[in-house]
Amino acid sequence: MAIKITSDSTCDLTKELLEKHDIELFPLYITLGGKTLRDGVEITPDDIFAHVAAGGALASTAAVTPNDYETRFAQLSREYDAVIHINISSDFSACHQNARIAAENYKNVYVVDSRNLSSGHGHVVMEAALRAEAGMKAEDIVKELETDVVPNVDASFILDRLDYMAKGGRCSTVTMLGANVLQLKPCIEVVDGKMRVGTKYRGSFEKCIQKYVKDRLEGREDIRNHRIFITHPHCPERDVETAREAIEKYQSFDEIIETHAGCTVSSHCGPRTLGVLFIRK
Repeated sequence: MAIKITSDSTCDLTKELLEKHDIELFPLYITLGGKTLRDGVEITPDDIFAHVAAGGALASTAAVTPNDYETRFAQLSREYDAVIHINISSDFSACHQNARIAAENYKNVYVVDSRNLSSGHGHVVMEAALRAEAGMKAEDIVKELETDVVPNVDASFILDRLDYMAKGGRCSTVTMLGANVLQLKPCIEVVDGKMRVGTKYRGSFEKCIQKYVKDRLEGREDIRNHRIFITHPHCPERDVETAREAIEKYQSFDEIIETHAGCTVSSHCGPRTLGVLFIRK
């Protein structure tokens, strides 16, 4: 079967991976400084960081519209035997609902809820693409994604600062100031499609990255070791290398892939946020 894999821009896969596997993205909408722009097309995380650093308000995000999905699904459904679209978690955005509405008129368009975000969502997209390339039927791909991949994605991030969270109303100013005084770096985990606060690390960001990666990987035998993403919006290279060295210390992966978080994660978490994301057995 000729199967087309599509996704929301929130999957945070690299341009190289998208091109290699012929994956098409639907950009979410980002509103910044009174302008509404397409994620990754007309606006980047650096634009958001520069705007906030200059005293501007945080960006807000909006889902891909049913019409956006329907217009492209109509074209792709004619060109391919099947289309499999993977959304950001339905608990984070209306994208999944909108895509399902748009796909109702096309029997060969399948919509999958990744129950995740960023490159956690990206893992699901990659697994779909690899199965399509291996010649699996669309129905079988969707079934494997929903039963074997989506429930086993391990996604988390560690934050160096909480001012973006505070500005976005996701934590109080008092909490932010207390965390700054104590040098606390919280870990945000995605569990059952929702975000929650995990371990709170203390110390320099470099030391916290080392502890965080150790906690995620050390001694675990339930990890699929074919791929791990190091994902961040705008971390210094030394942060990425610290994470890479820690990964290599505690697990052996076939691929360690660095990806950059897009505007959605960047709007909520700030520039120095870093995660290691993989799939459990």
